[in-house]
Amino acid sequence: MGTGVSLLACENEGCSSRPRLGDLPEDCVALVLSYLDPPEICKLARVNRAFRGASRADLVWEPKLPSNYCSVMEKVCKDFPETSGKKEIYARLCQPNPFDGGTKKAWLDKGTGGVCLSISSRGLAITGIDDRRYWTYIPTEESRFNTVAYVQQIWWLEVDGEVEFPFPAGTYSLFFRLQLGRASKRLGRRICNNEHVHGWDIKPVRFQLWTSDGHQHATSQCFLDERGRWIQYHAGDFVVDNSNVPTKIKFSMTQIDCTHTKGGLCVDSVLIYPREYRERLKHF
Repeated sequence: MGTGVSLLACENEGCSSRPRLGDLPEDCVALVLSYLDPPEICKLARVNRAFRGASRADLVWEPKLPSNYCSVMEKVCKDFPETSGKKEIYARLCQPNPFDGGTKKAWLDKGTGGVCLSISSRGLAITGIDDRRYWTYIPTEESRFNTVAYVQQIWWLEVDGEVEFPFPAGTYSLFFRLQLGRASKRLGRRICNNEHVHGWDIKPVRFQLWTSDGHQHATSQCFLDERGRWIQYHAGDFVVDNSNVPTKIKFSMTQIDCTHTKGGLCVDSVLIYPREYRERLKHF
């Protein structure tokens, strides 16, 4: 009550010592910010100097990082200064970070902090890729890697790959990003050439993944029948229990029925996302 009276008197007398948001200790502000999502933290950082200073505190950003962020940084950001704060580490990990010669990229989802991976077509073992009668790499702005593998016609389709990465504990889904038809631009408009598309509606394509320890294996199959747009075909899920040990995943896409040819397929990449993303990425 005494405080209320003094504040009221101060207000009536035009006193300028009334408490303001800027008077809050940065430690208290930082503690509040630590419970918010990154976009909300960035908005509140513009309120005043106290909020801006608190938004840089390590205790705000460390909960947003993967539990094994040190292992993730060592894998994809070896040149990053060790003295960097948690906010700088978070910002760096939210960028697509190339590794393994630029054939793979890893990043954090800004909304959830989940670890995501992408493996380019050049990082995959594609049977016959060196024979230009069948396969070729084509440049495109529609790929995260600015190039995709395109097969004009082939009898035997076999695409294999693997990745070893310090995934945080959780369940992950693996997808192949594919497109029937070859996209290009004409007069500023996107067009898709389906001239060579054939054979994918006769027998289904088989997708597989398995862990190197042999304890997990998943298989799925489906016909490729949607032309002119990129589709994420779900191969399966895998579980990571121990984030302190890198997890090695192998995966494949095959259609090896040699009774017919198939062609007109673009292979962009393989995507690995936390399973909660599956509903917006899966094809079937």
